[in-house]
Amino acid sequence: MTAPGLAFRAVLVSAVLERVAASAIAVLLGYQVFTTTHDALDLGWLGLTEALPGLALVLYGGHVADRFRRKRILVVTSTCFVALAGLAALASAWSPGAVAPLFGVAFGLGVVHAFEDPAAAGLEAQVVPAGDVVRGLALLTTASRLAGVVGPALGGVAWGMLGPAGTYTAAAALFAGSLAALLFVPDASQPPVAADTRDAGARIVEGVRFVWRDQVLLGSMALDLFAVFFGGATALLPAMATDVLHVGATEFGLLRGAMAAGALVAAALCVRIVPERRAGWFLLAVIGGFGVSIVVFGLSQIFWLSLLALFAAGVCDGLSVVVRRAILRLGSPEGMRGRVAAVKSVFVGSSNELGAFESGMAASLMGVTAAVWSGGVVTLAVVGATAVLAPRLRQLNLQAMAAEGSAQLHGDVMEQARRQA
Repeated sequence: MTAPGLAFRAVLVSAVLERVAASAIAVLLGYQVFTTTHDALDLGWLGLTEALPGLALVLYGGHVADRFRRKRILVVTSTCFVALAGLAALASAWSPGAVAPLFGVAFGLGVVHAFEDPAAAGLEAQVVPAGDVVRGLALLTTASRLAGVVGPALGGVAWGMLGPAGTYTAAAALFAGSLAALLFVPDASQPPVAADTRDAGARIVEGVRFVWRDQVLLGSMALDLFAVFFGGATALLPAMATDVLHVGATEFGLLRGAMAAGALVAAALCVRIVPERRAGWFLLAVIGGFGVSIVVFGLSQIFWLSLLALFAAGVCDGLSVVVRRAILRLGSPEGMRGRVAAVKSVFVGSSNELGAFESGMAASLMGVTAAVWSGGVVTLAVVGATAVLAPRLRQLNLQAMAAEGSAQLHGDVMEQARRQA
């Protein structure tokens, strides 16, 4: 097994184990808080408790990811995840009626994710070769999405069998497994970190400016933000299922899983589907397809048509995710990947929550169906505006970006060797 192959496999296993445990804890914390207080408002406060520290610290986390070795950062964050899951287990065992420790765990998770996410994006870029970026990122995306689906389900089963303390202990074991997998990432795969005497503020501003001036990065992030914000149909799924389609819990479950199923299929097949030389047009087309699917879903009053529309939306979303991750991998310099990933997190970190709020407000003003299909129309308008305003994104060629990135990396290595000599 070659070193790059070993590094990729280690990162993949680590990411899957971490995603299973984190997605399970995210759901189970809310479940435990609600079953303890029986106040839906506490769920909102719990989400806010985790979201705010992440948004507040993620830009600094990007600075840290570019300043220090990313493997070491992830070892520290994985250790923190183990400790937080252990804290939840202890709190559940010793004070089962107390929710304050659970809010503390949620806050800690938000803080750790602010440092983990940029470092993970940077390490992922180091172990996925530029020439095989679509294949590698497709595998990582598929595994991550599958883990995100499996995690809450396994957590629910474990909750019924082991109880809260036992379930959080199992999550801590998964986090420990993720930590152990990271130890198999060879140190040789880590590039030297250049010394930089500037303060954190100057480096953070540099990262923000880099994204703002790059049409490809900024355009892809804007597409992601606005498509999720305006095209988020999942928040209104309960109302669509009961009041428009007039179906029961079984059909609602199928609708709820349709987008995830489509995204999984797309991620698994995108190696054969994504045209790397015309990736820009392809990205605009699939996000446009997402918008069309949401319009169809909003106008449909037939269950099977609504199911197909959501599945198609999931396919389009899954394809766009791989292309956008490839852009992040190839479009950001090695020494700036953490900060670029952090800016992306600021763009899309709260888009799901804000999109759900926007959908609810639109539904109260326009009605449920109009709120859904109009969101799809706005998504199409955003795609059109991006195509006009960001011609470099429209003309994106991933193969050319990979070649440029490889040449730049070779030049940086040669320059460093010359300086050391």
